[in-house]
Amino acid sequence: MTLSYVASGFSVGLLVGLTGVGGGSLMTPLLTLLFGISPTVAVGTDLAFASTTKAAGTLAHRFSGNVRWDIVRHLCLGALPAAILATFALKHVGALDKEIGQIIRYSIAFSVLLTVIALIFRGKMQAWVQAHPEKQLQGRSLAVATVVLGALLGTLVTISSIGAGAIGATLLVLLYPRLAPAEIAGTDIAYAVPLTAIAAFGHWWLGSINWELLVALLLGSLPGITLGSLAARRVPEKILRALLASTLTAVAAKLVF
Repeated sequence: MTLSYVASGFSVGLLVGLTGVGGGSLMTPLLTLLFGISPTVAVGTDLAFASTTKAAGTLAHRFSGNVRWDIVRHLCLGALPAAILATFALKHVGALDKEIGQIIRYSIAFSVLLTVIALIFRGKMQAWVQAHPEKQLQGRSLAVATVVLGALLGTLVTISSIGAGAIGATLLVLLYPRLAPAEIAGTDIAYAVPLTAIAAFGHWWLGSINWELLVALLLGSLPGITLGSLAARRVPEKILRALLASTLTAVAAKLVF
């Protein structure tokens, strides 16, 4: 079974390297559907997995100057308290109960569908925002909207482990259309590090992290991400994103039905 976990980590890492998205939105459903791991443990383990991999990504983006720390600060103001509150809510209702596990399963499906929407319509949404500069938020309104976005993503990530990737990046594009793609990616990864770390710590407190599984996933994902990143320019992005979107749609349907 350990080899299967390593292979799964490699496969997901390869897709993340090729497309830039799909880590949580593929890993958590994969653990739930393929290996029969409870939704709560799948979420907790994936959060610990994400906090480790995103920390490495943040270092690379920091050295390249791709992180907008002012935006990261506003996102964290909303995301970190939301993650703590969501953890206490899970503790209060009983995170390992079967009924709660089913709710988390539906939350994962909902988050996966949001990721699909972000993948398919991101370009069109960005084009609309850029064509209507009068609709763009400025100053205090923009700061407040960023904090609210952080709170939404903090809750979503803590419950489902999904949201800090494609969904967060897409919403950042809408709020900050003038940011370069590298800045969007760097900022999205940077704020996700403390968020996933706090959420992972919360799930450790809840007892919903499988450490053996976590190590196996990391052993597979690191070479997978490396190979995917090297091959990314050779594979048409539209084909990859269409494949990923169709796969995620099927995953969401399977989780619900």
